Amino acid sequence: MADQVVDIPERSRFVLERDGEQIGKAIYRREPGVITFTHTEVDPEIQERGLGSALAKGALDAVAAEEGTRVVAQCPFIADYIERHPEYQPLLTR
Repeated sequence: MADQVVDIPERSRFVLERDGEQIGKAIYRREPGVITFTHTEVDPEIQERGLGSALAKGALDAVAAEEGTRVVAQCPFIADYIERHPEYQPLLTR
């Protein structure tokens, strides 16, 4: 099982894929220099712990790789993930 996080900008979301199947998504809105995460979900049929965190980490790592892009964490899951992982706190704005 190979999990990976992929950005799909035309659908305004990062998706967590396992063997080519979407098992989670983090929906966002983009403005110049800012990405606002609005909702995160993982397929409820999959009972594995840590999939949401893998999705959040992959999405935030992708944002961190974009020089100068900041995050607004409207999604409670993303906000909680950032609070628990202080290395992502410098990405926050507003």
